[in-house]
Amino acid sequence: MAAARAVRAAGRRSRRVFDFFVAEVPWTVSSKELKEYFSQFGSVQRCQLPFDRDTGFHRRYCWIKFSTPEEVQNVLQKDFHILEGSKLTLKQQIHRRRSQRNNQSE
Repeated sequence: MAAARAVRAAGRRSRRVFDFFVAEVPWTVSSKELKEYFSQFGSVQRCQLPFDRDTGFHRRYCWIKFSTPEEVQNVLQKDFHILEGSKLTLKQQIHRRRSQRNNQSE
């Protein structure tokens, strides 16, 4: 019983990912370049840079996912982030369980 509980808890920890929303991304920056830039702060699990179907350009924002809270803190410690001469705007995403989101909308 205790072993099964420990395995479930370890699984929840391994699925935990920490996100940043990044705005003001220059048009010329790719997801590969974003991932390379943010990898100086820790292990980047994913960089999602959405594209507009009509224009073919990205929408100038993305999400960056890290694997540990320490890596997120590394990003927060730097006052500002600049790529290709443009200052990026970062917002840390708050993760909530689905049940918490449903309760807040009521």
